[in-house]
Amino acid sequence: MTKVLVLHPERCTGCLRCELACSYMQTGTYHPAKSVIKVSPFEGHTSYAPYTCTQCAEGWCMTACPVGAITINVAGAKDVIDDKCVGCKLCTIACPYGTMFYDTSTRKAFKCNLCGGDPACAHACPTAAIEYEDVATQDWLGDFAAERVTYVLARSNGGNGGSPSRVPPYKGGR
Repeated sequence: MTKVLVLHPERCTGCLRCELACSYMQTGTYHPAKSVIKVSPFEGHTSYAPYTCTQCAEGWCMTACPVGAITINVAGAKDVIDDKCVGCKLCTIACPYGTMFYDTSTRKAFKCNLCGGDPACAHACPTAAIEYEDVATQDWLGDFAAERVTYVLARSNGGNGGSPSRVPPYKGGR
């Protein structure tokens, strides 16, 4: 079990309390532009959805950082170490979710660090649209990988000399 932020957009009212709480925890001031959780309005401001770093297993931001300034903290969050960050912005480019940010005043990257294991956004949300819960980790590629390995092994034993480079791409449905 791992503790993660669970977002429930259907519960969000767009009050922005999460952004205020986050900005205060991150900077010591109420400055929503410095918040690492954002609330997006949809359909002419008739519905809203909070979004922030999902602390993905892939960690593209961490992989892209050329100086190792992004590490995993005790809460399990990818955390930017300010003293090591050179402000190259590669992590912001690498993040497919758009949840790595760049502070022009400090010239450093920043992102959700789960407030060290006690996320302010989850406490501030009056509708429980943001919850910090224990969840079982999911293996997103497990079934596909198992099918692919079976296919590759069957093909390699089928007379192609066992060369993976001669194995045709997987054509199964997904």
